[in-house]
Amino acid sequence: MAIYPAEKGKGRKVWKAFTQDKIVFASLIFLIVMYLTILFAGTIAPYSENNSDRDLAYAPPTPVFIMENGHLTWPFVVTYHRRLDPITYGFGFYPDYSKDYPIRFFIKGQPYKVLGLIPGEVHLFGVDSPARLFLLGTDFNGRDNFSRLLYGGQVSLTIGFLGLLIAFPIGLIYGGISGYFGGRLDNGMMRLAEIIMSIPSFYLLISLAAILPSGLPSSQRFALVVMILALIGWAGLARIIRGMVLSLKELDFVEASRSLGAGPFNIILKHILPQTATYFIIAATLGVPNYLLAESSLSFLGLGIQPPDASWGNMLHEAQDLSNIMLRPWLLLGPGILIFLTILAFNVVGDKLRDTLDPKSQGRHA
Repeated sequence: MAIYPAEKGKGRKVWKAFTQDKIVFASLIFLIVMYLTILFAGTIAPYSENNSDRDLAYAPPTPVFIMENGHLTWPFVVTYHRRLDPITYGFGFYPDYSKDYPIRFFIKGQPYKVLGLIPGEVHLFGVDSPARLFLLGTDFNGRDNFSRLLYGGQVSLTIGFLGLLIAFPIGLIYGGISGYFGGRLDNGMMRLAEIIMSIPSFYLLISLAAILPSGLPSSQRFALVVMILALIGWAGLARIIRGMVLSLKELDFVEASRSLGAGPFNIILKHILPQTATYFIIAATLGVPNYLLAESSLSFLGLGIQPPDASWGNMLHEAQDLSNIMLRPWLLLGPGILIFLTILAFNVVGDKLRDTLDPKSQGRHA
């Protein structure tokens, strides 16, 4: 029997555990598809993020026809015109069946940039003008909700990893130093971490976001939201890492490094903290949904990412009116379902990682 290195064997174990559980594997595939989708949002979205047509405000999802004169045909749409109903005095959309507009793939459309760098103008699918293809209808400005969901996902799905990129190094190093040196330094550092942990983070976010200038660009507001989330999110990780370091620093390999003349910070960074990698991976997977939920909540309250830039949270904010919930459910269902499914998928994957990699979890399930 072949003998694999420890890390390779651990990776094979995780992959086997994921593939054997259909729900976990489906969650993993969903997350991969979501991140690939937002990576190429400009190509997949039929319209740009802020493409607006007030004449098509609150247009319902565009029907796609596959039958014509009783025969199957290539999928097509027709144009819709917004007119005032003389009986109800309300505006409605009425189809014009005089001409069909087939759905085309790899169609030239509005310019965009992949990753904000690579210019392009070919979209995965679309229809020729003057027809429109609104898979999830439009908002009050006549902007395509499907396209805005993809662009909004670039904000909502990346904020978690950006937050972790700031919070986790702080938590790892802070907890490592506290646990390794111990004594008064440990007591002082942990009291500071406990003070930060005792701050009601959501109310702090609301307060800080509310005092930001109203004219602040969304890119700067996004960066500030990430910083705020990260700077109050490292303390819990630091406490756990500190507890792990307290036990790791007494092991033989640490004593051997110390006897060979290795300095404290060299031991912490090269020998002790790498031993916490398993917990780090699990905590990162379970931590991303918290950042996603915090950003969505702030944007929902109108204190996060501001229109016209899209995020799933401010799209929910636009859909919160009772009339929209009752008459235009497509405004609510898109971002609501995606937030729910993404958080659920991260939690399912994170729980499986913990059950697979954490020895204590393995002992409980044995």
